[in-house]
Amino acid sequence: MSKRKDDHINLAATSVPANIGADNRFNYEPLIKAQPSKLQPVRFLGKEMAHPLWISSMTGGSAKANRINHVLAEAASEFGLGMGLGSCRTLLESGQYFDDFNLRPILGNKLPFYANLGIAQIEQLLSDKKFDRIASLLDKLDADGIFVHVNPVQEFLQPEGDTFSRPAHETIAQLIDETAGAFKIMVKEVGQGMGPESLDKLLQIGIDGIEFGAFGGTNFASIELTRNQNGYARHLLPLSTFGHNAEEMVSLLNGLYDDYQKPVQLIVSGGVKNFLDGYYLVQKSKMPAVYGMAGAVLRHAMESKNNLFDFIKAEVEGYNFASAYLTLK
Repeated sequence: MSKRKDDHINLAATSVPANIGADNRFNYEPLIKAQPSKLQPVRFLGKEMAHPLWISSMTGGSAKANRINHVLAEAASEFGLGMGLGSCRTLLESGQYFDDFNLRPILGNKLPFYANLGIAQIEQLLSDKKFDRIASLLDKLDADGIFVHVNPVQEFLQPEGDTFSRPAHETIAQLIDETAGAFKIMVKEVGQGMGPESLDKLLQIGIDGIEFGAFGGTNFASIELTRNQNGYARHLLPLSTFGHNAEEMVSLLNGLYDDYQKPVQLIVSGGVKNFLDGYYLVQKSKMPAVYGMAGAVLRHAMESKNNLFDFIKAEVEGYNFASAYLTLK
């Protein structure tokens, strides 16, 4: 105890005043609840997560990707989190990289686990009347459903990018009709987020869930500009500078919920830096929501498994604490 008191004296004398950079989104209520133990399980499209953190889609097709995906799956299993895969397009073409994506044996059967295909691939499979290959892919991975990533900015800026011949909402609506509820279908963006008309369309066609991929997080438009060696590409930089951030998208969907009362499962991602951001956005949403992270968990996974586990443990415990003592203003 004596050492602890000395530490308090020494650190207090050199600490930065606590009111610098104060987070003004919350009321702090220290008298209302006891110290939290753990949250109640979170429902997610028929399954349960122990904590409302989603490990957002990564990648596959290289030795590094294989290691990272497996470490992320171990973390999801340890802490009871949901997880989405990166684009599974390569698995439609061959089984060479199947082990990169075969994470259900690590996750176990109880946690939500979703595959991922681009809207261009979905459009082509439907056009060729080969949409049964999607169900076959999900069966091989033992996945609960699929993310359809809709990313016209990224594809336009990508040197080897795909194009689509009709509006994405029409393709998604056809996919829903053709598959008749055989598996869950979610839609996500990859760094720019979505505006009100796009979100409205998704509610109208009866999508199961939406992952934001909002502006402010990993920006794949910017990444593709860095990769693009075409001489004129540098002049396309403005295409990476627009979009909708996560808080704006929550507000847009809250307004749509007020109008239509059509709740869908949300994964609030894009610029979510820590558990306080996640807690704020989840609490603000009128629709069932968890928060997703990609870049942050990726950085820690690349450093080491221990770093990743420490980071997620802090996310879990910090969120639990916030849920006991913070309310939204």
